[in-house]
Amino acid sequence: MPKGEDFLEFVLDQLGELGGIRHRRMFGSWGLYLGENFFAILSDGVLYFKTNPMTAKKYMELEMKPFTYAPGKTLKNYYEVPAEILESPSDLCEWARVSASIS
Repeated sequence: MPKGEDFLEFVLDQLGELGGIRHRRMFGSWGLYLGENFFAILSDGVLYFKTNPMTAKKYMELEMKPFTYAPGKTLKNYYEVPAEILESPSDLCEWARVSASIS
């Protein structure tokens, strides 16, 4: 999987059917927005989606890890997106819609 801006472009292309995705640099990573909703983090070649207690269960069942930004520093409401979802634009867009709807 590519890293850096190549990975960002890949993810944006995969999410193309959603339209209106904005990205912003954040502390060496990228944040993604759908409308005004911040719903994803791209960091070191990994995409993390925002979750809530109900949606996080699906990620944990698939053994996905939460976003860790420093040793011992974890955002437990952002989980790694599985590779098989990342590689399927329709599945990725469906998961992104759910993530973007979490407030």
